[in-house]
Amino acid sequence: MAKIRVAVLRGGPSAEYEISLMTGRNVLKFLPKDKYHAHDILISRDCAWHMDGFPSEPAKIFRKVDAVFNALHGEYGEDGQVQQILEGHKIPYTGSGILASAMAMKKSIAKDVYKKTGLKTPRGLVVKKSANLKDSARDINETLFPPWIIKPAGRGSSVGVAIAKDVPEIPSALEKAFLYDDEALAEEFIAGREATCGVLENFRGKEYYALPVIEIIPPDGNFFNYEVKYNGATKEICPAHLDDKISKEIQEMAVRAHSALGLRHYSRSDFIISPKGIYILETNTLPGLTSESLLPKASEAIGLSFPNLLDHLVSLALTK
Repeated sequence: MAKIRVAVLRGGPSAEYEISLMTGRNVLKFLPKDKYHAHDILISRDCAWHMDGFPSEPAKIFRKVDAVFNALHGEYGEDGQVQQILEGHKIPYTGSGILASAMAMKKSIAKDVYKKTGLKTPRGLVVKKSANLKDSARDINETLFPPWIIKPAGRGSSVGVAIAKDVPEIPSALEKAFLYDDEALAEEFIAGREATCGVLENFRGKEYYALPVIEIIPPDGNFFNYEVKYNGATKEICPAHLDDKISKEIQEMAVRAHSALGLRHYSRSDFIISPKGIYILETNTLPGLTSESLLPKASEAIGLSFPNLLDHLVSLALTK
């Protein structure tokens, strides 16, 4: 029986280029070799495509494969752009479609969806790069209670995220966010325990299967930013040591977010557990699949090995 040919997309123009390289490397290494023939599709920072080390064009690549495993992260790979290319060539691919990817990537839009779905999310305010920094700082202070989390409105992996504890700290936090996006999202900082929960589709007889909740404990009381996310210093407890009722509520919220955003195949949502309730922060449409990533750890906790997880995702793409 002929092997299924899978193009593994990695790299891309986003600030998460290095993380995507690691995710793609892991997929290439662990995609079951008895069933799949994987091709390394490296996309450079300037969006030049390469197949197995040689320059190529998307149209030529897609004629040689049966499916695409999207291991990109951030803009281009996670915001609907590459999905549009894939849809245009009618090639099956893992992960969410064009519109759902764009909606989830734009944090302000995702927050509106959460609120309409009845999910508790921190109050926020969108700030444009073109606005005066002092005016924006005043607006944030007048609209939201301090301290504030300020982040790029359309980026992942906690890239460009900062905490402003008082008004004088807001402009520099905004400037950091504007290095990555023309819009920033300011949110009220919610103190509490950090948790995350993945969702798999069509698994073990369920349309939406919620994976075990993982509690995230950053070092030295830090928050789960880009640096601590990938340096191995963060403590991750899976399954989380939480009351069963809280874990179940987080799982239900993750499934509701996945469904409401119209996502496909898999996702992972981040939460804060506070005395005021459980808040959803954001939903990742292409969760990291590196050796440090959370979704593979949650999958292994239920006996789903990483190769079998990858096999399941490609199978979902092929049975679209």
